[in-house]
Amino acid sequence: MNPSSEKIKKPSVCLIHDWLVAMRGGEKTLEAIADLFPEAPIYTLFLEHRKLSPELQKREIHVSFLQYIPSISKFYRWLLPLFPIAVRFLNVQKFDLVISSSHCVAKAVRVREDAVHICYCHTPMRYLWGFSEDYFGQFPKFLRWLTGFYFQRLKKWDIKTSQKVTSFIANSRNTATKIKTFYGKTASVICPPVELPDEKISFVSTNQGKYFLIVSALVPYKRIELAIEAFNQLKQPLRIVGEGPLRSKLERITQFEGIQFEGWLDQAKLRERYADCRALIFPGEEDFGIVPLEAQAYGKPVIAYGKGGALESVTSDTGIFFYEQSAEALIKAVKKFEHFRFDSQLIKHHAQSFNSERFKREILELIKQLSMPLTV
Repeated sequence: MNPSSEKIKKPSVCLIHDWLVAMRGGEKTLEAIADLFPEAPIYTLFLEHRKLSPELQKREIHVSFLQYIPSISKFYRWLLPLFPIAVRFLNVQKFDLVISSSHCVAKAVRVREDAVHICYCHTPMRYLWGFSEDYFGQFPKFLRWLTGFYFQRLKKWDIKTSQKVTSFIANSRNTATKIKTFYGKTASVICPPVELPDEKISFVSTNQGKYFLIVSALVPYKRIELAIEAFNQLKQPLRIVGEGPLRSKLERITQFEGIQFEGWLDQAKLRERYADCRALIFPGEEDFGIVPLEAQAYGKPVIAYGKGGALESVTSDTGIFFYEQSAEALIKAVKKFEHFRFDSQLIKHHAQSFNSERFKREILELIKQLSMPLTV
């Protein structure tokens, strides 16, 4: 038989994501990857099925033993020591190609020796590499010492398991630099996809927007308190879309009635918020950050802290930067914004270059470079 006439075996594929409890940037990226592999099962530590997109809800999803802890999504951050154990129990040995979407431990899943493991890395584990003070700085001294002792061991484990990844993809040049620094591995850069609005949606112009907008998890490194302090003084309306463990604390420091907390909204309502806002406020340092691009897809400028991934998703034509993480610096940036006139069409055009089709094409091209005989 002529070898060239033999049918090439299509590899079996699975996907793994750390946890699935909301549809944020990482989950939307997973959804785009999953769309390339409609038959691939998804593995995760735990999930809240009702909070997933309709597309992900239809998928075959396997969970770890953590799923059986009641109400785990409310306090999972306290269970970090269990994550390395849980991910190692996820059985993906039968798959030829494993694609992990990882910001914590997903990349540590055990694959077959002859399998290909591609890790789409949203960030090296934040708790370990540079943001521990944001998360644990308020802990009592002894607990901080205990946490630091454990993290030294966890760092060694994180580095060791990263070496077993066949190929890293970083969501930004910023993240690729961290992967090189912390893991000693070179990463390709493929920016995550942005959801583009339906052309039928009508937008208000920036100058007619009703409020400034934040879309964010309410966790320490997002620095939402800076925006609240600033808008307490500015007396400008601010809507905060998002949920998290800091919500009650942030509500306590809110003094201006024009600052509204809305929790997580469904996609239809979130689109309305983007369409009706004046600008997005982005006070945290992100490894990339898909939210600024989502706002720009609606032609809305971004007022962002000028560090990290925002420098790759926002330009001088699409937003304003401030370079000190303080309420005072943000206030100056908002006042500066008042004197600018942004071109909404130019902003939308910039966001469109990060579209989903571009993302999927680049993912497939990289997989093919690894000599995986895919037919999608």
